[in-house]
Amino acid sequence: MPVTSNSANAANSSVSIDSTVPEPLAQPLSKTDLFNTFSRMALQGFGGVLTVVQRELVERKRWMTTAQFVEEWSVAQIMPGPNVVNLCLMIGGRYFGLPGALAALAGLLLLPLLLVLTLAIAFGGVSGSLYAQGALRGMGAVAAGLITATGLKLTSALPKNVMGLSACLVFAALTFVGVGLLRLPLAWVLLGLGVVAGAYAYGKLAPVAGSQDTGAPS
Repeated sequence: MPVTSNSANAANSSVSIDSTVPEPLAQPLSKTDLFNTFSRMALQGFGGVLTVVQRELVERKRWMTTAQFVEEWSVAQIMPGPNVVNLCLMIGGRYFGLPGALAALAGLLLLPLLLVLTLAIAFGGVSGSLYAQGALRGMGAVAAGLITATGLKLTSALPKNVMGLSACLVFAALTFVGVGLLRLPLAWVLLGLGVVAGAYAYGKLAPVAGSQDTGAPS
């Protein structure tokens, strides 16, 4: 009987351990899946696409974790060009090469382009209306709230960052002061704080990489 009890406890503990293992991430099924996904994101991205991109790629499609999304978005943010365009090219190219990158880019731009042209033609006749101007101002407030909420949601990945939560918050605060309060050019802030943050992260990663190389079998 004690042996049976111990076996049962071991089985239960193994089940509980297995249940904590995260599920493997999914990936795009085809270039058509990429096109449809980015088309859907673009059509929902009123006032800014960051909120929609995070929900679609991380929560709905599960193509990446929150931490991976933060890293990918950071790279897309500092590269020249629109950040969401850079991100879609990176994701499409990763899974299907150049054809995948072009499929994701086409999905991101094609339908929204047709919609914007249609709205521009329709809005041209009522652009001077007080109702139309009030609607645009109201959508601006909603867009600001969506971006703020998404930013707060993405902070959940900061404790896992190699720099640590405190350092991440310091760099985030310095970026806010530089861009939001001092009105410094974005390129200056990215080059200045980006270089410092990159050097600090490298200093944190170097000892870990060195210990792994030392412990690796020859």
